Amino acid sequence: MVTTTSQAVRFRRGITLPILLLVVWEVSNRTGIVDPRFLPSLEEVVRAAKRELIDNDLLGDLSFSLMRNIAGFLIGGVVGIGFATVLALSRIADRLVMPTFNALKQISLLAWIPLISVWFGFGEQAKIVFVALAAFIPIVLNTYDGMRAAPDDLIEVGRALKFNGRQRALRIYLPSAMPSIATGVHLGLIYSWLATVGAEYFLAVGPGIGGLVIAGRERFDMAMVMVGVIILGLVGFTLNRLAYSLESYLLRWRPKQNA
Repeated sequence: MVTTTSQAVRFRRGITLPILLLVVWEVSNRTGIVDPRFLPSLEEVVRAAKRELIDNDLLGDLSFSLMRNIAGFLIGGVVGIGFATVLALSRIADRLVMPTFNALKQISLLAWIPLISVWFGFGEQAKIVFVALAAFIPIVLNTYDGMRAAPDDLIEVGRALKFNGRQRALRIYLPSAMPSIATGVHLGLIYSWLATVGAEYFLAVGPGIGGLVIAGRERFDMAMVMVGVIILGLVGFTLNRLAYSLESYLLRWRPKQNA
């Protein structure tokens, strides 16, 4: 009962600001404080959403964006965890690769677009690679840190039992790093969605919510742009909640701490 009540309170607090923003938005439009050409009314946005949904395959655009996001996230996640495992368990690889990786991670993700476009073109392959890179970096960093922080007593037990490299990775390092891996996966899922939007916006225009926003900008149809922005925000929020749920599932074995 207490949990249900606290969840209801958090929900009410969470929707307060969005409702206030919608009210300010509509009042500003109705009173003429803001030029309606730049900030359309909520009614116009709803009409644009209905038009895109019925006439222009809005769900198809959304599905293309989600497929790019999922494909890039999975590639970046699998490669990132494997790459971080090699770095964490091999001193030679760590000393040779990690300094360069720490330097490369400082480069803005958008700065890779020219190279990616040259190497992979401007189509779907380039977009997925860009998304995978966005997920790859936080997953590598968190997985690496988690494995390097494995308890010394567990490592000594593995040595006493004469674990080979595979056994140490699966029975000691990966379980010990699971909280950090979960954090990396959470961040990777969020960053991959941001990169999906960036890939659709800066690479070749094609089906997707980013393409919808670009089309609205070129037509100066701000209602259409707002539809795309709202969808991007809602999907991002949903992915964030899914990431929290996934993180909780991966760490369900940990004892819960009282607040």
